[in-house]
Amino acid sequence: MTPIVFVHGFLGGSRQWMGQTEALGGFNVIALDLPGFGKNAHLDALDSIARFAEWALGELSARGIEQFTLIGHSMGGMVVQEMIARAPQRIASLVLYGTGSIGVLPGRFETIGTSKRRVSTDGTVATARRISATWFLEREKAPAYEDCAVIAEKCSLQSMLTGLDAMEGWSGSDSLSNIETKTLVIWGDQDRTYPWSQTQQLWQSIPDANLAVIPGCAHAAHLEKPGLFNMILRDFSAA
Repeated sequence: MTPIVFVHGFLGGSRQWMGQTEALGGFNVIALDLPGFGKNAHLDALDSIARFAEWALGELSARGIEQFTLIGHSMGGMVVQEMIARAPQRIASLVLYGTGSIGVLPGRFETIGTSKRRVSTDGTVATARRISATWFLEREKAPAYEDCAVIAEKCSLQSMLTGLDAMEGWSGSDSLSNIETKTLVIWGDQDRTYPWSQTQQLWQSIPDANLAVIPGCAHAAHLEKPGLFNMILRDFSAA
């Protein structure tokens, strides 16, 4: 069975995918921690989405994983778009979740420039907790909020600023029509980071892409409505 690879977003980590790892029993699930984040928070973050993609492809090769289903969330969705542009033959199917094709994030809860200024003035812990809250419809009251905030707090100032710079300088719009791999786009209908316009662009620009909209969720639908998210993912992965 084709392995499933998860790539987390900004301030995320592999631990956020535990519910999917458990739900996808029978599949070989690999959840990466990008340099500067999660279990690799001790490493320096990379300065471009392209370099994150190259690192991820190299890491998977080092683990002996040559072909896989690829799932990217938020900034991780940018990374996986770069991965498929570089190695389309390695990716059996693609899931773009809570993400878009441009890094400037129009419609985001705040501009990337504002996030960079605030992390420099407020500090990393306050920034980690504040941004993590925006991922959930109920913000800090969401059951999964605290765990996400703890993961985000591991990030250094360098990782936060470099990650924001990497996103701000990236665009994958011109490559969408070249994606021939079976693709699913997933979006929570109350996402505060990626508005519908970006989701719609992915869905309509990638040939034959499928779309799943999860109602009553913000940016972390896989944690807010894991049962529905996992059912959609299992159905797509098994097809």
